Amino acid sequence: MAAYWIWWVLAGVLVAAELLTGTFYLLAVGVAFAVGGLAAWLGAGTAVQLLAAAVVATAGVFVAHRWRTTRASAPAEAPYDVGQAVQVRAWQPDGTARVSHRGTLWSAVPVAPDTPRADTMYIVAVRGSTLVIDDRQP
Repeated sequence: MAAYWIWWVLAGVLVAAELLTGTFYLLAVGVAFAVGGLAAWLGAGTAVQLLAAAVVATAGVFVAHRWRTTRASAPAEAPYDVGQAVQVRAWQPDGTARVSHRGTLWSAVPVAPDTPRADTMYIVAVRGSTLVIDDRQP
């Protein structure tokens, strides 16, 4: 098998793997392998093929990294409910509570097992549809 076919098969494998990950790093390396295959097809020596692939891979990974860092999403803000007071309706035997918040009943867990139980508690976090509560406002 000719050297350019090896380069191109490897490039195809990397591009296919990129479709599974979505990071663009494998795409950059896959394109670099395709460039190495192009150099081999044009009759360049092994050293030139490797150098061409290395230069394109380095540039591609750099560009992919810059693109990902500039498009990174901002850190998630604390949920709106954090800090809000809730009224405890009932404490369950397993340590959880049913609390009234925004006109409906929610399941809640204390922030720590030794958290004092009070009639009014404060939301310190939200885990899915369960409120994490404490006796002190955050």
